[in-house]
Parts: sequence; C-alpha cells; structure tokens
Amino acid sequence: MPSNKSVSDAPIVQFTNCRILREHRLQREDLWVREGKILNPEKLFFDEKGSADVQLDCKDSIIAPGFIDVQINGGFGVDFSLATDDFKSGIDLVSQKILSHGVTSFCPTLVTSPPSVYHQVLPQISVRNGGAHGAGVLGAHLEGPFISKEKKGAHPEHCLRTFEAGAFQDLLATYGSLDCVQIVTLAPEMRRSSEVIRELAKRGICVSLGHSVANLSQAEEAVQHGATFITHLFNAMLPFHHRDPGIVGLLTSDKIPAGRRVFYGMISDGIHTNPAALRIAHRAHPKGLVLVTDAIAGMGLAPGRHTLGQQVVEIDGLNTYIAGTKTLSGSVATMDTCVRHFQEATGCSVETALEAASLHPAQLLGIEHKKGTLDYDSDADFLMLNDSLYVQATYIAGEEVWRQDVLGM
Repeated sequence: MPSNKSVSDAPIVQFTNCRILREHRLQREDLWVREGKILNPEKLFFDEKGSADVQLDCKDSIIAPGFIDVQINGGFGVDFSLATDDFKSGIDLVSQKILSHGVTSFCPTLVTSPPSVYHQVLPQISVRNGGAHGAGVLGAHLEGPFISKEKKGAHPEHCLRTFEAGAFQDLLATYGSLDCVQIVTLAPEMRRSSEVIRELAKRGICVSLGHSVANLSQAEEAVQHGATFITHLFNAMLPFHHRDPGIVGLLTSDKIPAGRRVFYGMISDGIHTNPAALRIAHRAHPKGLVLVTDAIAGMGLAPGRHTLGQQVVEIDGLNTYIAGTKTLSGSVATMDTCVRHFQEATGCSVETALEAASLHPAQLLGIEHKKGTLDYDSDADFLMLNDSLYVQATYIAGEEVWRQDVLGM
C-alpha cells in the first residue's frame, strides 16, 4: 500500500457502502476522514499517492452531518437555568446523553433568571470541542430576561427586565459577562433595543427575536440592525394577522438587507406547532428553518414534576406545562424525533429534514465552513442513519462516540 507518511502519520479511514449528504443531496460515494477532518479523495490519490488504512462498511446507511441544537434548556434531570455547585457535571451529562440522538454540538440555553443565576452559571460554561466525552459546546443561548411581559410564556414575570438609559450596560450588568454567549433572545419592541442589537451583532453574538409583541416593522428594523434569528416561531409572539403579520412576516419580508438571511427556530414535536403551521413556515422560507428541541430537564425522564429555571413544570405524556396551568414550557422531544416529525409533517425530502438540523443552524451561527456539512476540510462530525432517520451511530472528529446496541434495535 502506498505510504501516507509524506503528509501525515495519522490513519486514513474510508467509510464505504453509504449515501452521503453533500451539496443538498444524498450521493452514493465514500467518505474519507483523517485527523478529525473530511478529506478530498482526489487530493489524497493524486497529490499524496495515499490510500485508506482502515475501511468501514456502512451497510447502506445514510451519512449526514451531526445535528446542532441551538436551543436546549437541559435534559436527563439537568436544568441549565439552575445555579448548582456541580453545574459542569450537568453540562457533561447532557452533552454525553444527546449523542445517542445525533446531536454533536449544542448551545446550553438559560431561560429568564435573576442576575445572580447568570453570574454563577455563565462562568461555568466554556466553549469546547466534542468528543467521546460528549457533544461540543458552542456557547450559551440566553433567552430573556429582556422580553415581553405579555408573551413571557413559561418565563417568571418577576425576573423580566427592561432596558434603561445605558441599555447595553444594563445587559452586561444582568449577565455579568458575554464571553461564552452565542445567542441572545430579546423582544425588539422594547425601548432602546436597537442599540443593544447593534452592539451584540458587532461582537459576533447572534440576536434572536422572541417572546415578543413586535409588529412587522419593529421586527424588520431589528433585522436591519443585525438580528438574524427568530426564537421558536409562532410560540410566544403575536399570531399571524393579514394586516400586520408581526414577527412571522419576516419569513417573506422584502425589507431584509441584501445578502442577509433570517433564520427561525421550530419546535417540531407535534405539540408546539400544528403540522399545518409547520408546513406554512417551511413552504414560505425553507432555507431559514432551524429545528430546535427547546428541551427541558425532563427530557429523557419519566412524566412527573421537574424544573425549568425558577418554575416547576409538569410533564404529561409529551406535553410540558407550568405546574397547575396549561402554559406550555419547553419540550421533552429529542432532536432525532424532531427531524422525523418534520419530515413526516411536511413531506419534505430526507435531505431537507437533515439540513434543518445541521446545515441551517451552522449557517445561523456562521460556522458552516467547519460544521453542518460534509464538505472537504470540514470537521468530521457526522451520523449514520437508517432510511427511517433513526440514528445508528454518532461520530465526532471522525471517532465513533456512540453506536446503537444491535440487541436494542
């Protein structure tokens, strides 16, 4: 076998007998991986005169980029909005458990909380690569407290805040630090929100519009100032109205700056959004749809009482409510379930369903050059799935980090 030593001593793994999601379609070709990156086989053959050290037969599996969850409040008994002494071990547990659901990167999400919680929790969240220990952490998603009282949903009213004279300083004082923050959800109709959006965007932080009573022109103005995302479309915002469609109208707005795309999160669990609404959004703006779980601590656990930050929530089947009410509070859906439901509800292609959980969130966060695709030189974070989109194995940096037990299939 020709030597690969000229470029690298690292072994080359060739995944064969598979269909790869590349350039928006499933292509029957092999996947080549070395040192955690996806290789261009032409360069390998012709420039390096190299070949595979290991061949793996994928048995006709689909290979797709790993899923990226940009809104997950916790799971498996861990609540990211609770300040605990062992918070880091909670992050570790969730990041390990979500591997079986195909998530290779995520944004731990904090709901509206008192400043003391942000000050305790945020220093304990650090951006890190994924691996055998669990999915990678891309940075925190701070959902609130600068949101609308009328559309607070499951967020505690006594913790909501407004922007005062030094708006951005208010935000900094509330959170304590923005070092590990990737996304901030706020209500754009709040006074002085424009200067906050501009400042966050300037720092490379994604601004999401949500928990809001904004009309369409306020939403469009927020996008012009740098907002690029909508938090769980249709939930906790004004319902679509034909004379003023509100934030929902951003999906077909003609006031979006040239070259900018507005993305929107969807909780595709069959409960938060009627399948007809899911179809409307997808048909109106397919390239902006980002699947999120909005999962709470009760994900992966039996029905009963759990927490969501300052609130007690009750799980009844797949429904999660603030205890004693019928106010929905997050979900217990896993990302692979959301992908399957999305495909079933919309009748979209397998490729489209998979990209809504991988390519689109990567584009939203501006990391599509390394995550969310199987392009050459990108990170080898990928999944093997069967034709029904059940995850069979999860790989991070080219290493297998989870595999379905054959007996459990």
